[in-house]
Amino acid sequence: MKILLRRWRLLSATCAVLLSAVVFGCEWWIRSVAEKRCFDEVSLIPEAPAAVVLGTSPRLADGRANLFFLPRLEAAAALFKAGRVRALIVSGDNGTREYDEPTEMKRMLVQMGVPESKIVCDHAGFRTLDSIVRAREVFGQSRFIVVSQRFHNERAIYLAQAAGVEAWGFNAREVPVALSLKTFLREKLACVKAVLDVRVLRTRPKFLGARVPVPVD
Repeated sequence: MKILLRRWRLLSATCAVLLSAVVFGCEWWIRSVAEKRCFDEVSLIPEAPAAVVLGTSPRLADGRANLFFLPRLEAAAALFKAGRVRALIVSGDNGTREYDEPTEMKRMLVQMGVPESKIVCDHAGFRTLDSIVRAREVFGQSRFIVVSQRFHNERAIYLAQAAGVEAWGFNAREVPVALSLKTFLREKLACVKAVLDVRVLRTRPKFLGARVPVPVD
């Protein structure tokens, strides 16, 4: 019995080490790809026709304010007002009539002074991969800026590179880890999924559809 217990502990420890290596290896790989393509200052980021603002909602499922929402949209508005992009694609989840990230994002951007005519909604950005690939294949953008918090931008740039897109990230103000620990832990698993999607599964967006024009002129 003691021998079996020792073997079980050894196996468990080995599995834990391997799992940690996979998680941190994928995270490192993604960061190395995106390292020089993420910017904190508007003046330093290259210009592009459009920016893709990655999905977020004003409130969490439990009704609390989503701390990622305002910083992300403030960053998108600043990018547009500085003339670094000529249009914004707000891409998020609209899986049900009651849950509509793109419309909420657009509403807030208009309140921040971005012309409504320069904002296009992508209602099928269910995942970051969907948002990136659809920006190219549905919205016709092969060169754009991604707007989100840095950890999210890094993963988006990795996915963009795999999709043949030239992308940079404009980093929204960070949320302290202590205030959103669940999100940051989930991001580590999302990095593993991103590598699997690109290197193993060849994952495609849930929906594509007809081309949608973006007002970049």
